[in-house]
Amino acid sequence: MLFWLSTGILTLGVFFVVFVLTILLFPFDKKRKLAHAQGFWWADILVSLNPFWSVKLSGLENIDPRKTYVIIANHQSLADIVMLYKTHAQFKWVAKEDLFRIPVFGWCMSRMKYIKLMRGEYASIKDVYQQASDWLNKGISVLFFPEGTRSATNQMNPFKNGAFKLAIKEQKPILPIYIGGTKDIIPRGSWVFRTKASCKLVVLPAIDTAGFHPEDFIKLKDIVREKLMAAQ
Repeated sequence: MLFWLSTGILTLGVFFVVFVLTILLFPFDKKRKLAHAQGFWWADILVSLNPFWSVKLSGLENIDPRKTYVIIANHQSLADIVMLYKTHAQFKWVAKEDLFRIPVFGWCMSRMKYIKLMRGEYASIKDVYQQASDWLNKGISVLFFPEGTRSATNQMNPFKNGAFKLAIKEQKPILPIYIGGTKDIIPRGSWVFRTKASCKLVVLPAIDTAGFHPEDFIKLKDIVREKLMAAQ
């Protein structure tokens, strides 16, 4: 309860900062880079609040801020986004509509112009990939959880195809990121923070999509999944 209270207060603080920044800097920060960057200190403080969490980051040198990526990450927990913010990388992430409805947190997501997915609606799925394509062409990386939902075990769920088709279509490199241990922070189906957890985030070398043809998306998907599984 104490941790959720602290998280709520911090998130409310982020929202007010983001709200002010998006108004004052609207003509100068239309990509909402500065707004997104407020998630960096939010994540750093959240992790530091619990001394029983061990968080290890590696491979950050594989993120080139001058490049635009289709970022592929596995999905274990709601805490994954906290870990991803700790990379201090710029991206828009695709999230299900339910998260945008969460008071304060969802408001921040909307102000940061993240991409909303309405499950089961073909028109929404098509719109998601159009938005993702637009952001990539504007020089902003887009992050996908290709499993589509959180894994209940240490095994990754099967990957969906869309992100890999997009990477080939836009000829953008894929940046694989493995996240481990976050299911021990907030287990699937629970809203209770665990006291002790050992987490890691590994940024793997980017995979160039040059030379891949549209029909090669399954091959690309398998390559990325194998690399993420090897990072466990």
